[in-house]
Amino acid sequence: MKDSDKPESKLREFELEALEYIDSLFNVAMRMTRNKDDAEDLVQETYLKMHRFSHTFNEGSNLKAWLFKILRNTFINVFRKKIREPQEIHYTNNEDFYLFNRIADNRTDDSLPGKGTIGIEEYLEEEIKHALDNLPIAFREVVLYSDVEGFSYEEISDIVGCPIGTVKSRLYRARKTLQKLLWDYAKDKGYLKEK
Repeated sequence: MKDSDKPESKLREFELEALEYIDSLFNVAMRMTRNKDDAEDLVQETYLKMHRFSHTFNEGSNLKAWLFKILRNTFINVFRKKIREPQEIHYTNNEDFYLFNRIADNRTDDSLPGKGTIGIEEYLEEEIKHALDNLPIAFREVVLYSDVEGFSYEEISDIVGCPIGTVKSRLYRARKTLQKLLWDYAKDKGYLKEK
């Protein structure tokens, strides 16, 4: 059904519901573009496309995931063209650091989360933001979608347009890279015992 065919009240409800996700979209756009003005432009373009293509949205589906898919595709089509060469991903450098396992094995406080349960939402400090910004975009986006926005593997797969196995692999490698980048931070904050 095209916008012109939708009752005005239904269209308004759809737009209001979509606006509930503006902060989440902006936060992810900031991590993708690393620039406030570009992030604002990306979110604005996302909402323009959402309005233009609202007739393609299937009622009952996940509106948030649909908006993030638009955001990602817009980023790729418009903003990523600014990057002349993609960042290299050095997979071999990521395998030697097992921060989360070491934290679980070396906890200094019983109130700290157990093995594998330390989520990114617990870290709101600049070091975390910097570590996220240093991830290659393919890794950064799956971490943001999974650990910050709470999307399932299936939803992330749909947003980024790749198989679930690829999503899992990217997420695993992204977390390993974050472990490496945040090792000293974790030590300084007391998540690890000195050996």
